Amino acid sequence: MTITKIGIIGAGSWGTALALHLSRIGIAVNLWVYEADLCETLRKTGENSVFLPGHRLPESVRPTRSLEEAASGQAAVLLVVPSHVMRETAAKLKPFLARDALIISASKGLENETHCTIHTILSETLGAGRRHVALSGPTFAAEIARQAPSALVAAADDLDTAQFAQELFASPQLKVFTSTDIRGVEIGGALKNAIAIATGISDGLELGYNARAALITRGLVEISRIGTALGARPETFYGLSGLGDLVLTCTGDLSRNRTVGLRLGRGERLDDIVGHMRTVAEGVRTVKSAFALKNRYDIQASIIEETYRILYENKSPQHALEDVMKVEISTEFSGVKGLE
Repeated sequence: MTITKIGIIGAGSWGTALALHLSRIGIAVNLWVYEADLCETLRKTGENSVFLPGHRLPESVRPTRSLEEAASGQAAVLLVVPSHVMRETAAKLKPFLARDALIISASKGLENETHCTIHTILSETLGAGRRHVALSGPTFAAEIARQAPSALVAAADDLDTAQFAQELFASPQLKVFTSTDIRGVEIGGALKNAIAIATGISDGLELGYNARAALITRGLVEISRIGTALGARPETFYGLSGLGDLVLTCTGDLSRNRTVGLRLGRGERLDDIVGHMRTVAEGVRTVKSAFALKNRYDIQASIIEETYRILYENKSPQHALEDVMKVEISTEFSGVKGLE
């Protein structure tokens, strides 16, 4: 089946960048926009001046405020909304979805109340029988928009579905790999944001490159410990949706989560930082879920624990650093199933 039209739910920076990418490879897009003023701006100017300025959308991208208009009759629907509104948005979307529509999610996060991945949220909300793909990997929206060479992974429970999404999104500028570990791909994409905040704090404290490299590497171990405890495959975390996305988010200046950490390390308060951000830094919420999962499965994850205490218990970054350095060390991969 060839898809020539798609509905995209969410017009933040990533949703807009994917709309631009798909339009360039010949796929028409109905783009659902939550904000009424932004939708009107997109219709008048063709530019998302709030979330992705500097990139004009072609006429094949049609902004709409109607979920019905965006999704009805579509063979594929791509959801790109923040994780904390995914369940609510999916419930509103459900009446307009074709029964055999391919559901693709490109959001990264865990639901705070349940610690569910996006795949679980959509299965519970839309019904377990639907085909679902998780799209993840080391990609900044602005670089996809300017057609910089990039790579993603399309994950589904079965390889045929993953390969279908691979063919849908692939282009000369975007290489798409496949995976059948949808749980691992989603966990990697979510938890790397927590480690990016920690790395940003380190950089804000000017601790140096050695500290940054250590945090990224040991952060990957913590992600792997939690992910494998939840049934993910260990090797997934050493691919694009794990190590790849982690490196990008921890080091790239376009990373919202790293920026939050930088500002915390420089002495700003979390409420002041997030209160002035128009875009969502998913890691701030994800740290809560990661901390809860660490405790539920009795997992040693000192970076995630100390990041939680900085964000939600007003612990000073300097004191948190001291406590991380006091943690008893063990063999490098202890606690990671399949790598011990």
